[in-house]
Amino acid sequence: MFAAYAARIDRDQPINGLELGDRPAPEPRPGWSTVTVKAASLNHHDLWTLRGVGITEDRLPMILGCDAAGIDEEGNEVVIHSVIGQTGHGVGPREPRSILTERHQGTFAEQVSVPTWNLLPKPAGLSFEEAACLPTAWLTAYRMLFTNAGVRPGDSVLVQGAGGGVATAAIVLGKAAGMRVYATSRDEAKRKRAVELGATEAFEPGARLPHRVDAVLETVGAATWSHSVKSLRPGGTLVISGATSGDRPSHAELTRIFFLELRIVGSTMGTKDELEDLLSFCTTTGIRPVIDTVLPLDRAREGFERMTEGDLFGKIVLTR
Repeated sequence: MFAAYAARIDRDQPINGLELGDRPAPEPRPGWSTVTVKAASLNHHDLWTLRGVGITEDRLPMILGCDAAGIDEEGNEVVIHSVIGQTGHGVGPREPRSILTERHQGTFAEQVSVPTWNLLPKPAGLSFEEAACLPTAWLTAYRMLFTNAGVRPGDSVLVQGAGGGVATAAIVLGKAAGMRVYATSRDEAKRKRAVELGATEAFEPGARLPHRVDAVLETVGAATWSHSVKSLRPGGTLVISGATSGDRPSHAELTRIFFLELRIVGSTMGTKDELEDLLSFCTTTGIRPVIDTVLPLDRAREGFERMTEGDLFGKIVLTR
């Protein structure tokens, strides 16, 4: 079957390790289902895999892709929860939790095999392209907001780095839940788009906000860390799920953190139950994932290049 896969690791030029071509189709195994992929979306996790983060050379070649929506063996339209081994279903209780492409072949292929437990019904109102955006970036944003930030309708939230998949999702989700959402971006067009999606205001990175916020959602890392900490009210919460600009800020702001009793919470992906709730939230509110570009699978390299350049707003989706 045709697939986009990591053939080798290149830490400096990760796309050099990307190959497009034939790979073995999944073989039947007890407790697992084979899904015919209709759409899959890119994540920065795929670039990290090509850099050798979360994977070792002995597991290559590895089909990339965490997210997908498709059709299972019984003809059901499904969305894949991409965290494998979270409960032991299909893998045994001793296998550590992992994300697709770390230990198991991913979704950038004609077919993918996952534990049957990891399948959720795709709501009829969501297209395959929209549903494929939810299991990683949108689920991460959902967990950051509603599980780890502890915010409620009417609270204020700062989202750093508008334009990225998680940040864009957080803006849309926060607005739909009745929060005042502020956003930052270096790009004027992205700031404007953030406001169109529901942000109360959007600012350049480091800009002073109208007031301190209840929570900050951080995916940028070192470049925005100090601003994130300084933007919080006393007792506020900073939730971090990524560090695309690096994980070693020049100013950790430790004094401010302990003096103002700020909470720093790490957040990774989400549970199957949270994904089910997210699907329901999209259905109930009518919100939909923001899609930047849709490409056929055989043009996956273009998608990776676009994501590397960072000139996008929303998700890149690959279809068959």
